[in-house]
Amino acid sequence: GTGKTTISNLIKIILTKYFKLKVFRISIDDFYKTRKERINLSKRVHPLLLTRGVPGTHDINMMLSFFKKAKIKKFRTLKLPTFNKVIDDRCSKKKWYKLKNKPDVIIFEGWCVGAKPEKNSSLNRSINLMEKKNDPKFIWRKFVNKQLRLKYKNLYSQLNCLIYLKAKNFRLLQKWRLKQESKLWLKSKRVSKNKIMSKKDVITFMQTYQRITENMFKTMPKFASIIMNLNSYHQINSTIYKNK
Repeated sequence: GTGKTTISNLIKIILTKYFKLKVFRISIDDFYKTRKERINLSKRVHPLLLTRGVPGTHDINMMLSFFKKAKIKKFRTLKLPTFNKVIDDRCSKKKWYKLKNKPDVIIFEGWCVGAKPEKNSSLNRSINLMEKKNDPKFIWRKFVNKQLRLKYKNLYSQLNCLIYLKAKNFRLLQKWRLKQESKLWLKSKRVSKNKIMSKKDVITFMQTYQRITENMFKTMPKFASIIMNLNSYHQINSTIYKNK
């Protein structure tokens, strides 16, 4: 809800129009594992992994393959997934992105892009009621943290530049996420069997994000190339550029 898609689309327009670059934008959300894959993961590891979002619920191999194929000289057309949050599943292949030309720039956006793992010792403290109730043995949070330490570290090492949109606090993010979900409701009134969340569902859903998000508040300003500080009105209050 910080405005990642809006900002990345603006950057795409600027790079395309004024710098004449071929730009392709895609979200880490589009690489979520299918609902069927997450059901299997939830049975095999932990029930909370049915809920999309946290590291471990994306198809890492597909993302790494995409980055690799996008860089080769003899570029071939790529078909890349799109994810439909209304049905909480990947779209049919006929609705996938079709990347016909080799991009000069790839904008890869997502809430946990660039996230760092926590120290194992900090995982023993539940950060909210959801963790306390649904993950009393720390299985889910340890699994997610391990994904960040291994597979996602490899994925994020592919990035040349990292832009971080920093909100003031987690409560503000909840407010923005609720606004985002209400827009989905308006767009999808006629869609049957949709999985758009109620206000209570959104609050519960965001508790799965809280641990990593609050850790990013602390760590990302150290690692990001550009930090955009957002005020309470969803505006960019200040921007910090760091030499890398």
